[in-house]
Amino acid sequence: MTEPLLLVDDADGIRTLRVNRPDKLNALNAATLDALDAAFAAAAADDTVRVVVLTGAGPKAFVAGADIAEMNALTPVQGRDFSLRGTRMMRRVERLPKPVIAMVNGFALGGGLELAMCCHLRIAADTAKVGQPEINLGLIPGFGGTQRLLRLCGRAATLELCLTGAPIGAERALQLGIVNRVVPAAELEAETMKLAAQLASSAPLALRGMLDCVNVGGECGLEEGLEYEAAQFGLVFSTDDMREGTGAFLAKRKPAFSGR
Repeated sequence: MTEPLLLVDDADGIRTLRVNRPDKLNALNAATLDALDAAFAAAAADDTVRVVVLTGAGPKAFVAGADIAEMNALTPVQGRDFSLRGTRMMRRVERLPKPVIAMVNGFALGGGLELAMCCHLRIAADTAKVGQPEINLGLIPGFGGTQRLLRLCGRAATLELCLTGAPIGAERALQLGIVNRVVPAAELEAETMKLAAQLASSAPLALRGMLDCVNVGGECGLEEGLEYEAAQFGLVFSTDDMREGTGAFLAKRKPAFSGR
């Protein structure tokens, strides 16, 4: 039997998606991009899912890049379509109304770093390596690498990573703001799931409002962003979770959020 391209596991409101091509270092081919797109669409529609954790199968790689063997034969039009295929999937992840955590367990290079960057939070093992090595293949990043790097770590670091193609270690990625946390490799899964559990117990509609505000604010001017935030702030006053959260605070007890 053919192994599935994605392994899916559900536990306590956390859905773990694991790219399952360890023999190819989890490289992204067209079929894997489509499988990820469908999996994130399903997670968005499933009310039992509060948080998504994304990682790679095997001990070596989160995702080591796009599938070079598949790309080698593409025509210019097919290359553009492949780029748009990945970009659409990663925009779906970026706009997901639920937190997505990238658990970077190894190499996150090229399309792998682009996939990690479209997630909302990134926790990396101290052994992880990240980079945009497309220059070494006569290519440029095609799934948003230049744009998300620019927004995460600024112009100088983006140009260094893209123009040289040299990978960097997890600690440097943390210093540049590419990842949120670095933990010992042996503790990566436990620390990631601890964070995921914290988010899964939070108010889902408030989380969604924050994600929306950051997504909108990152693509508009300050005044428009402030207006959008004020509107979202007012909207959460219509939720049961807001009453539960404020009531629990006043009663000095732990809130139990329902997502309503």
